[in-house]
Amino acid sequence: MHSCQVMSTKKYKGLLATQDSLTNRAINLEGLLSVLKLDSARMHREIADLKSNLSSLNDRYNALDEKYNGLNSRYTASSSKVSQLSTDLQKREARLKEVEDILRKRDEATNALKEKLQKALLGFQQSGLTVDIRNGKVYVSLADKLLFPSGSIVIDEKGKSALKQLAAVLNKEPDIYIAVEGHTDDKKVINLGQIKDNWDLSVLRATSVTRYLTETEKVDPVRLTATGKGQFQPIDPAGTPEARAKNRRIEIVLSPRLDELYNLISK
Repeated sequence: MHSCQVMSTKKYKGLLATQDSLTNRAINLEGLLSVLKLDSARMHREIADLKSNLSSLNDRYNALDEKYNGLNSRYTASSSKVSQLSTDLQKREARLKEVEDILRKRDEATNALKEKLQKALLGFQQSGLTVDIRNGKVYVSLADKLLFPSGSIVIDEKGKSALKQLAAVLNKEPDIYIAVEGHTDDKKVINLGQIKDNWDLSVLRATSVTRYLTETEKVDPVRLTATGKGQFQPIDPAGTPEARAKNRRIEIVLSPRLDELYNLISK
C-alpha cells in the first residue's frame, strides 16, 4: 500500500492560491481574447470601409483624369487653332495694308491727274468740258459741240485744240489707260448717209477722237479703247433740249494701271 503524505496547511493554502491565480489569469486572458476579437472585427470593418472609400476615390480620380485628358486635348486643339487664326489674321492684316497703300497711291495719282487736266484744259471749261472723279477714275467729258459740227464725225479745229492739250498731259502719264466713249441723245439719226443710227454715231465719234489722239498726237494706241454707248447712258434723262445737249458728249475715261493690286489680290 502506498503511503499518503500529509500536506501541511500552509502548503495547501499555497496551492489554492496558485490555483486561484491561474484561474484569474485564464479569466483575464479570455476577456482579453474577447476584446481582441472585437477589435479585430472592428478593424476588419474599418479596413473594408477604407477599401470601399479608396475604390470610390480611385474611380473618381480615374473619371477626373479622363475628363482632364479630354479638356487638355480640347485646350491643345483650341490653342493650336487660336495660333493658326492669329497667324492668318496677321497675314490678312498685312495684305489689307498693302491693298490700302496701293489704293491710297491710286487715289493720290488720280487726284494729281485731275488737277493737271483741269489746269491744262482750263480754257475749254466754258465750252462744255468738265473733269471729275468717279469710282477712282478721271472722267474728261467734252460736249459734242466742242468737238464736232452738228451730225458730223469730223473733229473741228476747236476740238483738235482741246484734244491737243489733253494729249500733252496723257503723253506724260504712260501708266494711264484711256477709254474713249461716244454718247448721243435719244433723238433718231436722220439723213446722215452711212451713219444708220445713234450706235453708229457714238462709235464713229469715239473712233475719230481715238484716231486723232493716236495718229496726230502720238498717244500709244495700246493704251486706248474706243466704244460707243449710243443714247443708253444719259447724264440727264429729262428729255428737254438742255438735257439732250448734256447727253451728246465724248467721255474720255482715264484709269490708273492696277497691275500691282491685281497681282496682290490674285495671290
